[in-house]
Amino acid sequence: MTPEPSRRNLIALATATGALAALPAFTASAAPPRPDNSTPYDTSSPDELWWQAPADEHSMIEQGLPVGNGRLGALASNDPGRELLLVTDATMWTGTLNDTLDGDGQFPYGRDDFGSFTLLARLLVDIPDHDLSAVSGYRRTLDLARGVLTTSYVRAGVTYRRQIFASRPDDVIVLHFTQSGGGRYTGTVTLEGTHGEGSAVSFGAAFPNGLRYGAAVTAYGSGGTVTAGGSRISFARCKDLTVVLSGGTNYAPDAAHHYRDPSLDPEKLARTKIRAAARHSADTLLRTHAADHRALFGQLDVSLGTSTDGQRALDTWERVRARARDGVPDPELEAQYLQFGRYLMIAGSRGSLPLNLQGLWLDGNDPDWMGDYHTDINVQMNYWMADRAGLSECFDAFTDYCTAQLPSWTELTRALFDDPRNRYRNSTGRTAGWTVAISTNIHGGMGWWWHPAGNAWLCNSLWEHYEFTGRRSHLEKIYPLLKGACEFWEARLLTTTLPGTAEEVLIADSDWSPEHGPLDAKGITYAQELVWTLFGNYCAAAAELKKDSGFADTVAGLRKRLYLPRVSPTTGWLEEWMSPENLGETTHRHLSPLVGLFPGDRIRPDGSTPADVVGGATALLTARGTESFGWANAWRALCWARLKNADKAYQLVVNNLHPSTDGGNGTAFNLFDIYEVERGRGIFQIDANFGTPAAMIEMLLYSRPGHLELLPALPDAWAASGSLTGAGARGGFVVDLRWRDGTPTEARIRSIGGRTTTVEYAGTSRTVTLKPGASVTLKDFDR
Repeated sequence: MTPEPSRRNLIALATATGALAALPAFTASAAPPRPDNSTPYDTSSPDELWWQAPADEHSMIEQGLPVGNGRLGALASNDPGRELLLVTDATMWTGTLNDTLDGDGQFPYGRDDFGSFTLLARLLVDIPDHDLSAVSGYRRTLDLARGVLTTSYVRAGVTYRRQIFASRPDDVIVLHFTQSGGGRYTGTVTLEGTHGEGSAVSFGAAFPNGLRYGAAVTAYGSGGTVTAGGSRISFARCKDLTVVLSGGTNYAPDAAHHYRDPSLDPEKLARTKIRAAARHSADTLLRTHAADHRALFGQLDVSLGTSTDGQRALDTWERVRARARDGVPDPELEAQYLQFGRYLMIAGSRGSLPLNLQGLWLDGNDPDWMGDYHTDINVQMNYWMADRAGLSECFDAFTDYCTAQLPSWTELTRALFDDPRNRYRNSTGRTAGWTVAISTNIHGGMGWWWHPAGNAWLCNSLWEHYEFTGRRSHLEKIYPLLKGACEFWEARLLTTTLPGTAEEVLIADSDWSPEHGPLDAKGITYAQELVWTLFGNYCAAAAELKKDSGFADTVAGLRKRLYLPRVSPTTGWLEEWMSPENLGETTHRHLSPLVGLFPGDRIRPDGSTPADVVGGATALLTARGTESFGWANAWRALCWARLKNADKAYQLVVNNLHPSTDGGNGTAFNLFDIYEVERGRGIFQIDANFGTPAAMIEMLLYSRPGHLELLPALPDAWAASGSLTGAGARGGFVVDLRWRDGTPTEARIRSIGGRTTTVEYAGTSRTVTLKPGASVTLKDFDR
């Protein structure tokens, strides 16, 4: 990221079998299955974060607590007398196709042309006599395992309690207010549009780009009255109150229809959804939601050790501060931080658009960098955790986005990549396939500079998901993306003779190594590594699907001729450019020349890579430092984990858990990652909330097809005892791992499609062969 902003069918398609198919749209849905109410409902959870203060309405992005159903989300203030929800829909975007270049060869990058992710609505529940100053015993909790936000406090001897959750099965956000001790609720519910629509119990409008949107709210209770009139809902002397909200847009993932469903009326649909949900008790809605959420959250568990009673006595924010102040590991807090990342992914990436720079959460209509999809690290990092953390289903939003955008990306590449204003146009005079710009929106459009190697990185991310899952349907879906990207690079690569030799190699045409150094450099390591990996992945895909063998042979031939980076005799670093000199910033946030170390693994410290290349990569990583932005620290941690350096990887994880103060880099009150864009001004950017958990898992389990390594970078802070269960591994396996005193005590390897793999610990390997669905448990690692 540049530091200067110069820039659902939740549906359920009800079939005879009752199966649910998710599409990125706000659509009508079948009634979800309901859990058996006779089943005891467990409300306990070790995965619970808690605070002793509500959010300040003016600091919601740092203090509001997030809920989401994968498409519809909100930040909640949890103020006793004035509950504020800032409501978002993943498809709530301004902007257009943005199919022009400016005089500098860049795509326009503003909120009207490129567009921006924006708020959908504000919801206020005012309870005037519950002012914060009149209550005691305040507590707010976020139950990560159930996906429920709870607030409790005491007023006049009565304990009041409210729960907030975003239900994917019912496609609504629910607020449920209860009490014990004879208390009553009196106040108002107000739904406000955030683009000039005013207050109403429902509203509908449209942006100039033709995107229609709407929202609606209803409320019901017992023991009092609830009336809707004019612009708000009033309630008086209710023993309990349930508020139900829904909303969305007519966005559709279909380039042929300009990413719109003209037949859809969002306001009408929102009213239909809230009426359907309101036919059920809040308890039924909660049970339905929690069962759905737990089905995903429960797929992975992690223990990194035992914290002290003193640490456990602190609320979450005080624990974060104490961890930084005292320098004492807090393994349970660190495990909760990992699980918080998983919670955010479940809440933000299911059956809708993928997570953008803001994830699914906003505090206004003007997020930095438009809350877009940055293709030079950020959207990729958002999904590094998914497969590793037992959330492969959440990856599908990323896949669906890329496949839906491909027709538009292909047409823009055909029409504009060879434009004479594009400084990165192909010297060959030929253009084929597709690529992207640094920024992409949801309308098929692009922003900022063209980013030639972005297509390779997107494809490599999509391919890695196939390596984890082995799903042939996924491979068939992404094959056109892989092939089109290879066609682009076949047309782009240049032949050059290496200085002082007669060796001819293929190099990438002029490009920018993100995001520093010369704007126009040929053969940048970033592009060379990504294209080398792309070509290998495409050939494997073509062979698996038995397609295009002739073209695959051509691509394989090109791959053999690709120049691969060397170590500079001047700096001792892996070269970032085809130059022995450092042409950029030594401590730059991006690790672009190290994409072959992570997320790629061409560079491996296992003897398969020349020692000088591993040494050069290590030297470059060292020079980059360990103090940067959250996402940059997460990338560094992943690279150090690949190099099996537990101390450095752990320190970078700890750096990201450091509390943000005065807008500085670090963790906010609500555990969102804060990015300091300029001194004293920090913004929320979600990628580190996913990248850091990915690094933590990578420290415990490394995988590539055919090979697993246990505890490759286990830090002393987690060594005493721990476990990781349900972790995904490339090659089609799931691993349950336990350790004590730094040594594995048991590893269960289960095949979800994989056949044979080696399992390594401390240089000793075993070979495991399984049938899909079978498992084996390995022990005696200390012998």
